[in-house]
Amino acid sequence: MPTTTAPDTLSARVGAEILNLLLPHHRTTDRACGPAPASAFPHQLRRIADFVHDGAPVLFTLPGFPCKSPNPAKVLGRLPDQGERLSLAFLNSLCTRIQRVYPPGARVVICSDGHAFGDLIHVPDHDIDAYADDLRAQIRRRGLDALSVLDLREVLGDLPNDTKRARLQDRHAPTPEALRAEIHADDRALSLYRGITRFLVEDTADWTGTRSALQRDCRRRAYGVMGRSRAWGHLIAEHHPRAVRLSIHPQPVGAPKFGIRLLDAPDAWTTPWHSVALHRADGTWTLLPRAAAAEVGRLVEVDGAPSHYEAGS
Repeated sequence: MPTTTAPDTLSARVGAEILNLLLPHHRTTDRACGPAPASAFPHQLRRIADFVHDGAPVLFTLPGFPCKSPNPAKVLGRLPDQGERLSLAFLNSLCTRIQRVYPPGARVVICSDGHAFGDLIHVPDHDIDAYADDLRAQIRRRGLDALSVLDLREVLGDLPNDTKRARLQDRHAPTPEALRAEIHADDRALSLYRGITRFLVEDTADWTGTRSALQRDCRRRAYGVMGRSRAWGHLIAEHHPRAVRLSIHPQPVGAPKFGIRLLDAPDAWTTPWHSVALHRADGTWTLLPRAAAAEVGRLVEVDGAPSHYEAGS
């Protein structure tokens, strides 16, 4: 009698095939001798296998794509540019590759979190709206059917943005005391806090006080950004409780969140919204602060808007 594969075993095997497509793009600061195997990611394997067992598209949620940095030395403007276009294309192509091994395919919900902490990063809400609207327009225009965008406007409707932030904070954020205790006790939380503080310092382009005062202000705001980001993650989990959670931040092997690298960059923390894309002479792309890219490349416009830099041969 021919043998058959048990459904759960089959789901696990296909789930591992799907996860193997993500592993080359794992974003981590772990110093390992080589890439970790799929078996080192039990959270992701279990959730992917659940979708496969049901014959449903695998759903990924990715908090990020909030808005452009307010520092003109780092970015070209307030709207998405080539860095975001390349990142969206990568995410959609990842879903296409998944569909080749698993016909129901996959979807990525980009959970644009700019409104969650716009007041803390000093970016106006109308700029955050414009950024997310442009992401949606690019997804439609370029036929990136596996992608969609979710933000606080969809979740909480037409309430004033400050009211939305207050509701998010009250219902989902950890208390400041709990967050401080976690940062003091957990090296990963401390690393994230330091990374956010560094970004806030770099992104504050119009500070008129002392450097030490800026550092103090950014440390205070970093706690707020972490708390609101955590709250946004909890809200996403309520809306998509079965989803596989991706993260633009580096994540250790085996963590509940899977850190994913959207584009090559010299720093594991660099994102398209804190930088610009540089097209290197060998045809590859990387992310750099605008001022650094301008030193090695020429500015390229697309549809009449600044897009990226092209390195000389």
